[in-house]
Amino acid sequence: MNEASIKILKAIAVRQRGGYKPREEKKDLHKINNAIRVPEVRLVGDNVETGVYKLADALRIAEELELDLVEISPNAEPPVCKVIDYKKFLYEQKKREKMLKANSTQITVKEIRFGPQTDEHDYEFKRKNAEKFLKEGSKLKAFVFFKGRSIIYKDQGQILLLRLAQDLEEFGKVESMPVLEGKRMIMFIAPKKKSK
Repeated sequence: MNEASIKILKAIAVRQRGGYKPREEKKDLHKINNAIRVPEVRLVGDNVETGVYKLADALRIAEELELDLVEISPNAEPPVCKVIDYKKFLYEQKKREKMLKANSTQITVKEIRFGPQTDEHDYEFKRKNAEKFLKEGSKLKAFVFFKGRSIIYKDQGQILLLRLAQDLEEFGKVESMPVLEGKRMIMFIAPKKKSK
């Protein structure tokens, strides 16, 4: 068997397993022009008299204006159609979505873990990291993890988290006070908004 035969057999095996899927055509998000299948539509748009029209009349109006008839609200009674340039409408919609995505901010959550009897040096080291995270604009999740019987020191864990909140007061504000969840006592601190 030569190499070409092996490739063909592999391709057939992939198809039989369902691994091969033919490319699907993208469907429009809205019904346009002749894809609209209702007897009457409510027509809206620029340079159009708003009202209820027979579908044939609405299509004729859109054709005269060299624009598309686009169904924008199919569940209304009768469905609402707008006379617009559909390609331009899609372009502007994509542009608007891109702008919204660019303007949205991603909030990252950084974690800092303490033990119930964390010594002073470790505490200072972790406090400096927490301060750095808040300055970067990240949300802080500080928690005390209780191993085994150390749960008897939950008061020390709470005092430790409250001390951290007090030390970071100028960089962030406490979103939720220390809460015991299983073997962890958790507290969230959000960064303060920078004044411009």
